[in-house]
Amino acid sequence: QDPEGYNVRGTAYGRAGKYSQALDDFNTAIKLNPNFYQAYANKALIEHYMGNDVQSVADYARAIQINPNYDEAYIGRGDVYRQASHLDQALADFQKAIDLNTTDGRAYYGRGMIYQARGQHAQAINDFSSAISRAPNAAEPYDARGLSYLATGDNDNAFADFNTAIRIDPNSAESWTNQGLVYERRGDKKRAARSYARAAQLDPNYKPARDGLARTQTSS
Repeated sequence: QDPEGYNVRGTAYGRAGKYSQALDDFNTAIKLNPNFYQAYANKALIEHYMGNDVQSVADYARAIQINPNYDEAYIGRGDVYRQASHLDQALADFQKAIDLNTTDGRAYYGRGMIYQARGQHAQAINDFSSAISRAPNAAEPYDARGLSYLATGDNDNAFADFNTAIRIDPNSAESWTNQGLVYERRGDKKRAARSYARAAQLDPNYKPARDGLARTQTSS
């Protein structure tokens, strides 16, 4: 039996949202090869998607124990920590990933998100720019950098970044909402309302879009 085959199929199941089948395949791969660190990291990602963050962190830790130089595991665990607001641990993991591999934009994006959460927008903008130069077709770093520009009062650069994010991913309610924020800040309520309406159309449950629409539609 081929552990790599199970790992490949598990990855395909994960991409298709079939998480329980994915877990079964990764567990089989690990049983066949207990040192299969990539399978541990892949399993950790699925555990995170399923809300099992304690198990996810344990699986990433096992992958790192087997291969301390596996940058993917540090990025994955950093994401889990960041989303759980364990910012110190997340920062350490993203920093380690960058030390191991300076070519992966995701580690810079993750570190930038922590700087942004801490209000360190200059450092955040630097990291988002590093992420963009390494993965220019990812929308999230443009969105994130735009928010840090917005926080520092640089509306023009913020607007440019949100527009680029929309061009890459026209179905992001967040990007349309962010574009609306810039219009609103410029006093252009009509265009702001249009952006918020597009966002609310894409995701009727996205509260910032609904709030923005309420603000701009009720005032002249």
